[in-house]
Amino acid sequence: MRVIFQGAFYFYKQIISLLSASATHFQPLADKNSGSQRKHWHNWHRLPPSWVNPLLILVWLIVGISLRLINLTAKPPWTDEFATLVFSLGNTFLSVPLDRAIAPDILLQPLQLNPAASIGDVIHNLATQDSHPPLYFVLAYLWMKLFPSDGGLVSLFGARLLPAIIGAASIPCVYVLGRVAFRSRLVGHLTAAMMAVSPYGVFLAQEARHYTLAILWVIGSLTCLVIATRHIQNRTPLPIWVALFWIGINALGIATHYFFTLTLCTEVVVLIFLAWLQLQTSSSPSELARVKGKGEGGKVLNPLPFTLSPFPSPHPAFLGWQTTSSKFSLLFSPPWRRIYAVAIGTCVAGLIWIPTLLENENRGALTEWIRGSRVGLDWLSPIFQALGTLIAMISLLPVESSQALVVIPSGVVMLTFFIWAVPILLRGIKIQLQQPESRMMIQVLAGVVISAIAIFFIFTYFLGIDLTRGARYNFVYFPAIVVLLGASLAVCWHPLQIETEQGKNGITSIGKWGINGKKAVMLIWLMGFFSAVTVICNLGYQKYYRPDLFVQLIQQTSPTPVLIATTHKTYVHTGEMMGVAREIKRANSLQNPLFLLAHQDRDPNASTIALENTLKQLPRPFDLWLVNFHAPVAETAKTCVTSDTQSLPPVDGYEYELYHCQ
Repeated sequence: MRVIFQGAFYFYKQIISLLSASATHFQPLADKNSGSQRKHWHNWHRLPPSWVNPLLILVWLIVGISLRLINLTAKPPWTDEFATLVFSLGNTFLSVPLDRAIAPDILLQPLQLNPAASIGDVIHNLATQDSHPPLYFVLAYLWMKLFPSDGGLVSLFGARLLPAIIGAASIPCVYVLGRVAFRSRLVGHLTAAMMAVSPYGVFLAQEARHYTLAILWVIGSLTCLVIATRHIQNRTPLPIWVALFWIGINALGIATHYFFTLTLCTEVVVLIFLAWLQLQTSSSPSELARVKGKGEGGKVLNPLPFTLSPFPSPHPAFLGWQTTSSKFSLLFSPPWRRIYAVAIGTCVAGLIWIPTLLENENRGALTEWIRGSRVGLDWLSPIFQALGTLIAMISLLPVESSQALVVIPSGVVMLTFFIWAVPILLRGIKIQLQQPESRMMIQVLAGVVISAIAIFFIFTYFLGIDLTRGARYNFVYFPAIVVLLGASLAVCWHPLQIETEQGKNGITSIGKWGINGKKAVMLIWLMGFFSAVTVICNLGYQKYYRPDLFVQLIQQTSPTPVLIATTHKTYVHTGEMMGVAREIKRANSLQNPLFLLAHQDRDPNASTIALENTLKQLPRPFDLWLVNFHAPVAETAKTCVTSDTQSLPPVDGYEYELYHCQ
């Protein structure tokens, strides 16, 4: 064990030295004409060796993929993952019989590999039975053909490996976004480092779902937005290849998850802000003087090698045209015309999915869970849910543990960490806003985050659709949060760029408790690393359903054959029982277990009648487990001996009642 810790410490020191070597070009330069407080952030004369940057990216990639692969199959799949598995195989939930007792193998049949299924079957089943676009499912269909079956069922490792790999691919991609946005390798590396250990990123990467692919498209679309912002600043045409790439990324994003359109909405808000800001700055009286760089008496107004305004002026030859024509003509200048073309192309790519969205009439039941009540304190729940998700993107210790001895210290450590870290991170953002070359990028990325959160609350409070209940939906702005974090940490890495405090021992420190800049960055990264370990151990972002624990409870409680009955509305309830059936098949210790999916449309009594008919046909003795059974109990069940379930432990995702039918 000592050797392992020594090796880990040595590895950590090497990472820090590499990061320091890569960051040498980020040292501030004081401008002798502008005072000691005005510094230029980019010194390109002291670049690190060419091998340092790719090596560092490889290090972040190795850390990220390792965290995403550890315990990949340790946690049982839940209903949404079963939907991915079934539809990606080209199968359907409709093959599972309802209203009669069935064996686990029949319930698990949709999870068996289907050589006869085609990509057309995948697309058709999604269009008629699900509420998601098909791109990821088609990729998963091709991917899972590479893996053999696991006990006759589709390989869970293979299904989860695909999003894990895609999630790891977002690490170098977000490096590109950070570097392009701030023209800094240090920002890029710190962004990639935080993406590698983000507990939220690890959580999404370890589920057989499409969110990591959607995050990849969000990163690509935001990169195009950043490039477009540069061209708006410089008033130069957006390159055609960037416009086409942007349209393609947006089309792929919509084809992966419909909520990607929320990212597009945030980009629209940001572009409207940029247009308004350009209109305000381009027609001001000081524009001519700023362009010429001289004030009254021929004095230089701006001695810096970059402009103070976020929108550099055009060449003076065009200034006369701008002052005589309407200022709104700027909105039809070369950069904006191609941005409009991107918007039109994206709209066309999105409109083709409208008929698919309108085709399935059963989607209301699939999204019923997200329509929360608004009574009393329920009005405050979305605020805390949104705040909790934001916090868990950076830090998440085992506060979800069932043991108070674990929860209390974890909560105290997290609270202490954020009391220390938040002022440091906010100061870093403030310093970035003071730098002319980074101010606009901070505004753009912060605009994406603020707009996304505002849209979430509009859906929640005005449309009655509580998007804050699903932490996974925050993928629409997650990359922007990580880049802002990387930009703030880049300031912390060089404490000379911020207001410093001199400790008693002469150590330059930032924030509280005498911790210097580099150590602060290391501590924040280590907190993210331990938070990622919390997630992979199922102590954070815990699974909504624990069929493994429920099956263990049945084994300990029922020595006789069992009937597990539940009310059924959609394939979500089928997935709940699939999780139990899969664990029973793996344990192989129950005597002839049976399942009943009692279908319930509008009349709850329909499920009661199905249960009544099934109980009359089964030979006794057996134990009846009513699991998530939302209907009146059948009269035949009342003749059985009711077990005191209050003495039994609760199980996440499974509310149950036990009847001993002798």
